[in-house]
Formats: sequence, structure tokens, C-alpha cells
Amino acid sequence: MEETLGTALRRWRDRLSPIDVGRTSRPGRRAAGLRREELAELAGLSVDYVVRLEQGRATSPSAQVVASLARALQLEPVERDYAYRLAGLLPPPEGTISTHVPAGVQRMLARLGEFPVGVFSADWTLLSWTPAWAALLGDPSGRTHVERNLVRAVFATGPTGLATWPVIQEDDTLGPALVADLRTALVNYPHDRELAGLLAELRSSSAEFTRLWDEGAVGPHVSARKTVVHPQVGEVTCDCDVLTVPGCDIRLVVYTVAAGSVDAERLEFLRVTNGVSHDGSSPPGPGLFSTP
Repeated sequence: MEETLGTALRRWRDRLSPIDVGRTSRPGRRAAGLRREELAELAGLSVDYVVRLEQGRATSPSAQVVASLARALQLEPVERDYAYRLAGLLPPPEGTISTHVPAGVQRMLARLGEFPVGVFSADWTLLSWTPAWAALLGDPSGRTHVERNLVRAVFATGPTGLATWPVIQEDDTLGPALVADLRTALVNYPHDRELAGLLAELRSSSAEFTRLWDEGAVGPHVSARKTVVHPQVGEVTCDCDVLTVPGCDIRLVVYTVAAGSVDAERLEFLRVTNGVSHDGSSPPGPGLFSTP
């Protein structure tokens, strides 16, 4: 039988354990892998569209849809490229920024679901997030791909631009570190048009970005204290750390609070009121790997 995107999606869905995406595998569950409803939630798509893809009735998915499905299904890079070809698309070319999140990182995120964690690409575009991230900072699923870029949010609209409510950082180390990262990304991905467009936009719209860029600003990411002014619980002060994955040009931004602190109580309240369980799962809605 001829391989299609639909048959490949069904095969990849059947092999993926619900536990690996932060779902609980309850006794009596018939599906060994992911249900269509679960894949749709994780990919930020409608169930009907996933059904039509698998049945071959939707034949022209966009590159962003394929990328989101590949992340949700935890495909290896070669499988992701195969999915692009089955959809009649060219895989992302070399020299461009990847939006692929390795399966190992995704499994780790599924088990860290009680913590606010965001995954960013090399140009600091938010690719995925845990339910606790959405509970603390606001749900990014309603934002466009352009609006999910942290550098644009910091320099174009202020440091709270990516969050729904104000985020206050106690020092000014973030800006130079982000500029240094974009300088490195430009060397590593010289053919990425979105990156070139982002740099041109920021140089024309932000005097602060232009100053730091022209001065050759460099600076590593360091642990920072950030206070989220949340409308439900007030101020939540967190430690924010940026983690990198060897061999993969993505960043994990992790917010943590001290156990037993007032901030921990407030974060726990947000998790409970937003339906986030301690296994990191959440009720139906925009998932961990929503479409950019």
C-alpha cells in the first residue's frame, strides 16, 4: 500500500505512549498510543482536521502544521523531513533556524509539567510550553508566531510583551544576552530570512537594540529573579534559568520557586485553578506543542 501522510500519522500516533506526552495511561485504556483527540490537542489543531489528514481528505497542510505535528509526535529529524515530503513540502533547508524539539526534551518537559517551562528556538521564538507556563504567564496559544518572539517582545514592546501580565526583572542582563544570542544565530543561520527580517525590524524600531548591536554587546544568560504580577494572586517571585541542550540549538526557560514559600503557594493555586495536575497534564485546550 502506498505511504501517505495520513498512514504515517496513524503509525506514529500508535507508537507514542501517552506517558511520554504527560498523559496518564489509565487502566482499561484501549488505545495503546495517542488518540486522535490527544494528538489534536498537543498540535493545536482541531480533531476534525486530524481526522481529515489521516483519511487523506486534507491534502495540503502548511509547513507550520507539519512542524507542529512532528513536535507533538516526537519525530526524529529524518522522520520530520519525511513528513514534509509526504505533505508535498520541502523540509527546512540547512542554514535556517530549526523549530524541531528533540523527543528526549519533550519527554523531559512532560515530566516537568508542574513547573513553568518554555522552549525557544535559536532566534528566541517560543515553540512550546508547559501548562504551568500558561497558568503563570498567560496562555500563548492565542498569539501569532511573530508575537511569540521574546527579543521582539523585549525591545519592541517592553519586557512584558510575551507575557499577558507584567514581568519585572531585577537586573538589566537580559537585553545584552539576547542581542549576543542573535549575533551568534546570524553566524550559524546565515540563510534564515525570518532572522534577517527580525534584525532589520529591530534595528529600525528600537534605539536600545541598535545601540547594543552596534556596541557588539555580549553577555551570557545568568540566573535572574523575576516577579510576575498576576491578576489572580498578585506578585509571584521566581528564579528564572536558561538551560541549553547539547547538540540542539534550543533554550529551555525554567521558572522555579522555593518549596514552602508564599510564592510556591501562589503558584500552586494557579496550577490548581487552571486545572494543571502534578503530572503536568491539563484539561482539553491548547496543548504543550501548539501550532506556531
